[in-house]
Amino acid sequence: MKPNHLLPILLFAIYSFAQTTEVASFDYQQLQPLLHQNSESVQVVNFWATWCAPCIKELPYFEELNKLEGVEVLLVSLDFPKHKQKRLIPFVEKHKLQSKVVHLDDENENYWINEISTTWSGALPATLIYSQNRRGFYEQSFTKSELFKEVKSYF
Repeated sequence: MKPNHLLPILLFAIYSFAQTTEVASFDYQQLQPLLHQNSESVQVVNFWATWCAPCIKELPYFEELNKLEGVEVLLVSLDFPKHKQKRLIPFVEKHKLQSKVVHLDDENENYWINEISTTWSGALPATLIYSQNRRGFYEQSFTKSELFKEVKSYF
């Protein structure tokens, strides 16, 4: 192969490497500060997984919500740790998710599920919405209009 043919391959490899998405993994103790931010914004924390069809269906609504002024969205993936590299990161890249995405890697789900909400059975999708004056937990999937209506009630 001639040297001038290597340049496009090298540039493609560098570009591909530079585009790799990082998704931080946290245990619940590390995630906790992200769930209790004291902000003037409405915080929306969606618990989801790439294997959850209702979760995937509603993700575009959270992405739209993330564009609203005064709203901050955090997408907490509950994908299995062994699937983070093979499923989660490719999913985030393919769908060009703009919301902050983190991976919860904590085997003590009996503890952290109850800490997030005593009403949570552990089913997905689940969403935590809070502002300075109000906190709500929703173990359900949302339509776009339901989600926007609920979030607007927190202002």
